Amino acid sequence: MIGAKAVAAAVSDGYTLMVSAPGALVVAPNLYKNPGYDPANDFAPVATLYSSPQMLVARPTFEVNSIRDIVAYAKANPNKLSWGSPSYGTGPHLLGELFRLTTGTDIVNVRYKGEAETVIGVLTGDVQMAFETVPLLLGHIQASKLKAIAVADTARSHQLPAVPTTVESGFPELQATLWLGVVAPAGTSLAIISKLNATINGIMQSKDLEASLDKVGARPKLGSPQDVAAFMAAERKRWAEVIQRAGIRID
Repeated sequence: MIGAKAVAAAVSDGYTLMVSAPGALVVAPNLYKNPGYDPANDFAPVATLYSSPQMLVARPTFEVNSIRDIVAYAKANPNKLSWGSPSYGTGPHLLGELFRLTTGTDIVNVRYKGEAETVIGVLTGDVQMAFETVPLLLGHIQASKLKAIAVADTARSHQLPAVPTTVESGFPELQATLWLGVVAPAGTSLAIISKLNATINGIMQSKDLEASLDKVGARPKLGSPQDVAAFMAAERKRWAEVIQRAGIRID
């Protein structure tokens, strides 16, 4: 948020940009009454770099193999199913809340200080499941220390081809990715925005870069400035509804 405020107040000459995950551009303005900037009006969307889907994992001893199994268990055992998330208002926390709202289940959220602590919570059995991004979970899944349940995306992960998507699992609403977007201060000229967009898209289409991203379960996310603006607006609307329904506020 500090960085976002600085960029929003910067000179709109194309030399000051912000690279941000959804936190500053989508989530924070819906959690705080006065974040100090308006993501819809204080920035000019330039490009998106890549996206990496979140996924649902469980500890191997938890006798479930699908989302439907988890929902059935949760409904048969209200408030006995726990899920971990890093901090408050993070992507995994919001996806877990969306899971709870979508499935109508009473599940208990245990919040940790960060992503690593959340994964450790599942590994040690403190919680039964968690949502996190594929790169963070991949090694533990391959070592059979975590059970992969579903990838929260429309397409399966190249690294985990046997793991179904949430869409295939019958829960198409449960989609969430970690993405990085690039924005400039509002008022930056269309010529500058277009030049930056073309250059960034060209870099992201590099075969070497695409191969590197693929290794960690991410993929380039290309689009025009107009595509980026529409995508970010849709993300703000979608997660604002989840935050409101779940009653999540920080101040």
